[in-house]
Amino acid sequence: MTTVEHKVETFDSLNPATDEIVGTYPVHTAQDVADAVARARNASAWWQSLGFAGRTERLQRWKGTMTRRAPQLAEVVHQETGKPHADAMLEIILAIDHTAWVAKNARKVLGPKRRSSGLLMANQAATVEYQPLGVVGVIGPWNYPVFTPMGSIVYALAAGNAVVFKPSEYTPGVGKWLVDSFAEAVPEHPVFQLITGFGATGAALCRSGVDKVAFTGSAATGRKIMAACAENLTPVLIEAGGKDALLVDEDADVEAAADAAVWGGMSNAGQTCVGVERVYVHEKVYDAFVAATVAKAKGVRAGGDADAQIGPITMPAQLDIIRKHISDAIARGGKALVGGVDAVGDRFVQPTVLVDVPEDSVAVREETFGPTLTIAKVKDMEEAVAKANDSRYGLGATVFAKRRGMELARRLRSGMTAVNSVISFAGIPSLPFGGVGDSGFGRIHGEDGLKEFTRAKAIARQRFRAPITLTTFTRTEKTDATVAKLITLLHGKRK
Repeated sequence: MTTVEHKVETFDSLNPATDEIVGTYPVHTAQDVADAVARARNASAWWQSLGFAGRTERLQRWKGTMTRRAPQLAEVVHQETGKPHADAMLEIILAIDHTAWVAKNARKVLGPKRRSSGLLMANQAATVEYQPLGVVGVIGPWNYPVFTPMGSIVYALAAGNAVVFKPSEYTPGVGKWLVDSFAEAVPEHPVFQLITGFGATGAALCRSGVDKVAFTGSAATGRKIMAACAENLTPVLIEAGGKDALLVDEDADVEAAADAAVWGGMSNAGQTCVGVERVYVHEKVYDAFVAATVAKAKGVRAGGDADAQIGPITMPAQLDIIRKHISDAIARGGKALVGGVDAVGDRFVQPTVLVDVPEDSVAVREETFGPTLTIAKVKDMEEAVAKANDSRYGLGATVFAKRRGMELARRLRSGMTAVNSVISFAGIPSLPFGGVGDSGFGRIHGEDGLKEFTRAKAIARQRFRAPITLTTFTRTEKTDATVAKLITLLHGKRK
């Protein structure tokens, strides 16, 4: 009798700066995914039984491991994305801080709370608590392969769920490092598992019967995720792309605004969903802002060496999109004050600053995801707000203004806005993170992020028998008349 072994399909993870193979991973099948979810279902019961205190202790243990081994994780991020070690460390530090926050605050946010029962139901004690969903599927991105998925993973874990994680096919090694380090801190059960592969693996996770899917990626893929999840009425959290705007008012600190624009637009080679892609500048400070931005952008260089400030474009297909956006902008009358079409190479894209670009061009309307900025002059902030909001996206935004900063921030159609800083909201664990429109829906981070991975459980407990009972067929006409008078007294007064 002969035994036929099943050949496991694999794929390679490549360093985008060199095309060097840095790891080989399995392409998990639908059956593999189903098996992982079944294991997670069993593990979730144990994880929930630990209570907040038990989970907090283990999350703190994992946080300590991540902190001590952060340079090791940064090297994995560097190899798979090409980003500089310093940038990798920055996202790891933020993820560690978020882990610390959820471990400390999960009980306070999700534990039982008393609610007012009102006059009509005064004999009832009303409470609400937030119970875990069970198993959460997380589909992560490649641009911030630690910070972004951890915004779902650690919040779901802290809320009491087991997690099955599919990282991007460009960064499977980062996902493996996270899962392996968690298993060291929590060896008892497979509470946090890894699956790897391509779109079919992600689709299998959506159809696997998990209790929620948290996805970060493009709006187009988000729609496919929603369609697959809809088959089982599986709820989803979608964090899609952005075309984030920066507004510079006439009283802004121009040097600081220019620095924020360049860092927000160029850091991580522009591959930041909440970075800066469009800038609207008051005409009174436009020239000074453009001059400062150009000077700063010229000092930023993309490369694979240790002295380069930004690395390669991680996803090769993105190079054509960046080239198309720059070419279209210039063909339609825009000017490249830094960079241009020739800035797009085979792996690296040098910073590009564009002015006089029409508002209906793809460089303004579509997410570029490269180290580019478009800068437009506006007569006032009314025009700036109108143009910033004229987008199907609504993820992050930035405002530089002394007098009207908060007012302008509130008027921008975005999930988050930073005033006189850039992307600062992402580093504050207590603030919710998410978008509107084609940027998605649902929130990670903060109290909202914890509640996102729970179901609200309402409980009404009778404390004593009410003098008037409404929920009975023995209710009399006299009772109904009494209740009608009571309601009139409570709510029938004319203003």
